[in-house]
Amino acid sequence: MRSYDIVVIGGGHAGVEAACASARMGARTALVSFDPGMIGAMSCNPAIGGLGKGHLVSEVDALDGVIARAADAGAIHYRMLNRSKGSAVWGPRVQADRQLFRAAVQRIVRGQQGLEVIAGEAAALRMAGGRVCGVDLADGTAIAARAVILCTGTFLGGTLFRGEERFEGGRIGEASAQRLAQQLRGADLPMARLKTGTPPRLDGRTIDWAALDEQPSDGETWTMSALTKRRVNPQVFCAITRTNEAAHEVIRANLHRSPLFSGAIDARGPRYCPSIEDKINRFGDRDGHQVFLEPEGLATHLVYPNGISTSLPAEVQLAMLRNMPGLARVEIETAGYAVEYDHIDPRALGGDLQLRAIPGLYCAGQINGTTGYEEAAAQGLVAGLNATALVLGREPPRLDRANSYIAVMVDDLTLHGVSEPYRMLTARAEYRLRLRASNAATRLTPLGIEAGCIGAERAEWFERRIERRALLEPTFDERLAARELAGAGLPVRRDGGKKSMAEWLRHEGIGVQALAPWVGAMLDPDDSLVQEMAEDAAYAPYLERQEAELRDLRASEALELGTHFPFRDVPGLSIEMIERLEASKPATLAAAGRLAGITPAALAALLVHARRRARAA
Repeated sequence: MRSYDIVVIGGGHAGVEAACASARMGARTALVSFDPGMIGAMSCNPAIGGLGKGHLVSEVDALDGVIARAADAGAIHYRMLNRSKGSAVWGPRVQADRQLFRAAVQRIVRGQQGLEVIAGEAAALRMAGGRVCGVDLADGTAIAARAVILCTGTFLGGTLFRGEERFEGGRIGEASAQRLAQQLRGADLPMARLKTGTPPRLDGRTIDWAALDEQPSDGETWTMSALTKRRVNPQVFCAITRTNEAAHEVIRANLHRSPLFSGAIDARGPRYCPSIEDKINRFGDRDGHQVFLEPEGLATHLVYPNGISTSLPAEVQLAMLRNMPGLARVEIETAGYAVEYDHIDPRALGGDLQLRAIPGLYCAGQINGTTGYEEAAAQGLVAGLNATALVLGREPPRLDRANSYIAVMVDDLTLHGVSEPYRMLTARAEYRLRLRASNAATRLTPLGIEAGCIGAERAEWFERRIERRALLEPTFDERLAARELAGAGLPVRRDGGKKSMAEWLRHEGIGVQALAPWVGAMLDPDDSLVQEMAEDAAYAPYLERQEAELRDLRASEALELGTHFPFRDVPGLSIEMIERLEASKPATLAAAGRLAGITPAALAALLVHARRRARAA
């Protein structure tokens, strides 16, 4: 029997990050995949990042993950979203060549020391003494492991729907994990079904591109990964079309043939990425919905129509499309479809993403009720770091809501659960001014170095970055006279006295470039470190206020409740409050305060009782 420290099941974005993180920390790791040739495949849209999601990608990269480097290797279109707002909520996004992205992921996986890829179906978990001890493959091969990470995506009990058609699978043309799904259901775990979907893939040669508005790649130099030195691929443009009343009529006339409306699918889909038939049903007053036509690669004619996910019959999809501008003669290469799959209620997981009921078993990605490559990758990283830390007797990076979007997501999932696929949004983070995509390395790479999950290349890069920051700091402290700035036309009062460059950057309309004549050419406004330090200066008053809030938060975070806290013994707690607390099992008082419906009075009672228990212990 082959034996490993960690076995990861599934070669999607969660599985890749989990397996690579485990191996980077020094664990003997196996990655089990139906088809190793599909490791790193982009199941749905050919894009990485976006609003909230781009922050997750930057944080995974800061902890030496895979997704950002692969995104740059495949990037054929860069765009920074939300530019009209403050830099804290900007969303870096790339559109990637599917084949180049997958090839980059597989290249990183193959080159990762301590990681072995095993082709096969994980048919069952091996158990001993109430905990997981390995995996049985469908061909009878037994694999021993000290911990197992499930990253099954939509493949766990996956069923595909298109009109009246039904297929078993987690992705078109690929099998689903039915036997493993049966075992998990038989373990009496809290499980349910969720739904996602994908649009048709179009033949770009049959699109009238000249009739559509173009959206070019931006002309800047930023990249998704801090380790990427420059953009490497030719850049393409996307085009924009819209649905219209004629297309809507086609959809309305065939709603009864959609499995979403016929009753064939009961599961909830993602609120922020609904199917086109759901949009037409819910927003009947809208005269159209924007659709982005995104080329899928440099060597393919396939185009992804972002915004019209659908499970209508193939002929209905074609009729809908041909009523839209620029698509009168379009042809479909692969029709869209919906996927319904099993997921585990994430409230059954601890903050380390380990199932409380089955020690040694970790879950990451869509199996936890999330949607998107980025959410999956971040969870895979968390599961890999925590499982490996446990197995090797080490400490994982200490992530919390104040230092990462990753922790915000894990906290949301494990405390609140999901009623629909969870998507990361910047609005979910209380401390988003601190959690900018641009400062992810500053926030998290030191924690990764301490935990032993950072490779030599990134560690050396970060050391050089620290040295450069020390050289730049005196420039930001340099004092400049208001009279000189005003005389040069900058929007300041002449009697404003002298202030440091950092203080002037807090004034609206004053950036690094405007101050360059006084501080010299050392500050390149396109330099990512200079941008980060300028943002720190601009946000400084708000960050100081948040620091005070964080001191209060961490005082309550220090008050641990523990897994078996006796909520029923707390005087003054209502039955409703007790039920909510017992269902979520918050580890700290601060975590209890983030539960939906927990009142300030309930928290006060909990605080008093917890302190009494701590003194008595």
